[in-house]
Amino acid sequence: MSTTEPVTIAAQVAQLQEGLSEHLPADVIEVLVADQKRMLDDGAAPGAARPGTVLPDPEVIDAQGNTTTITALRGGGPAVVVFYRGAWCPYCNLALKTYQDQLVPTLAARGIRLIAISPQKPDGTLSSIEVNALTFDVVSDPGNRIAAALGIVTAPSEASRAATQRLGLDLREANADGGYELPMPTVLVIDGDGVITWSDIHPDYTTRTEVAEILAAVADLG
Repeated sequence: MSTTEPVTIAAQVAQLQEGLSEHLPADVIEVLVADQKRMLDDGAAPGAARPGTVLPDPEVIDAQGNTTTITALRGGGPAVVVFYRGAWCPYCNLALKTYQDQLVPTLAARGIRLIAISPQKPDGTLSSIEVNALTFDVVSDPGNRIAAALGIVTAPSEASRAATQRLGLDLREANADGGYELPMPTVLVIDGDGVITWSDIHPDYTTRTEVAEILAAVADLG
């Protein structure tokens, strides 16, 4: 009896990029790739999202516009916290859908919450939930307060902003604070005390933490 291995995020990204290369203008792709390389070269700040530190816990906003906190959402238990850029980001949607399909069942069986955070407006959060049929908590952190405190905030270059505006995306309209800053795609494992036990930061926004890596990290929670 043969079994089929789950499709990795990397494999899905490769397929996505092949499709994008066929539909986006060549000069737009050139600008976006250059900015992607810049972000990768800059990397994350030393000590960013360091394990052993407590996750900052300002108020966040759910898809219905209600305020809550990460502490309240995890109910005193452990959690996997995912930082993503927004509903407009195809790489983010791909990752969130994969986490829904491949990660949520195992986490739920262990009583571990999955929480996704972006800087977008609540209607963008709702779009993320609906488009990807998500059953886990998805919230907005206006102004990237949590991401900034963790040292995982970045921003697209002026050329990249102009290129994406040509494609119909204005980050000032998508982000709750009307700005351009975005979190680096990041996954954190948080214990019951709110302490970061594991982190994986991706300055290159086209890559994401694989499900197998997250499952290995939560296994260490005991």
